[in-house]
Amino acid sequence: MHYPNIIAIDGPAASGKSTVGIKLASDLGYICLDTGVMYRAVTFIALQRGISIIDESAITDLSQIIQIDVRPASVNDGRAHDVLADGQDVTWEIRLPEVNSNVSPVSAYAGVRTAMTNQQRRIAEQGHIIMLGRDIGTVVLPDADLKIYLDATVEERARRRYLEELGQGKNSSYEVVLKSLKERDRIDSTRAIAPLKVADDAIVINTDEIDADCVVQKIKEIIYHV
Repeated sequence: MHYPNIIAIDGPAASGKSTVGIKLASDLGYICLDTGVMYRAVTFIALQRGISIIDESAITDLSQIIQIDVRPASVNDGRAHDVLADGQDVTWEIRLPEVNSNVSPVSAYAGVRTAMTNQQRRIAEQGHIIMLGRDIGTVVLPDADLKIYLDATVEERARRRYLEELGQGKNSSYEVVLKSLKERDRIDSTRAIAPLKVADDAIVINTDEIDADCVVQKIKEIIYHV
């Protein structure tokens, strides 16, 4: 059976891209790259080095010199993979609240997106890859063999993120998470460079009432019938 060589999965924050992508990659024997971690890594390193998030020029310069790698998990602590920034393991640090609240502006900078897109395209050349993001099917890999767009209401996505944070022992609040996701959606959908939108040839799957296993099964059925 001929499987698609490159699969793009896009969608808003907390729509299930990571969970679905990792499960699907495991089933197919593919690599899964969540491109969001690359922008988070740039954001974390900028904060770590005291670079102002509103200094677009400095953030862009940083993104052009930093080496970001995503590798199979080397530690059994619940991580799906390792995220390295210039060799520094930042897997959990990129999930800190201060990164959550600053990653959208960073990811909206044209120079940062260009730098990350170049890295993502280089990685995709390996093939047998599932790439997750917000502009994979529209900008990064417009010629991907299969494009999926996962969607869900912001309330359902907030509920999932809230429960995830509680499970990680964080002192979380549903209202705070909901407000943060609404703002993230606003920035991602209205930015001038590579805004979040559905590719014309993408297959949309609403995940409001189905779990990740069901979504994976739906995608596999699509693949089998392509």
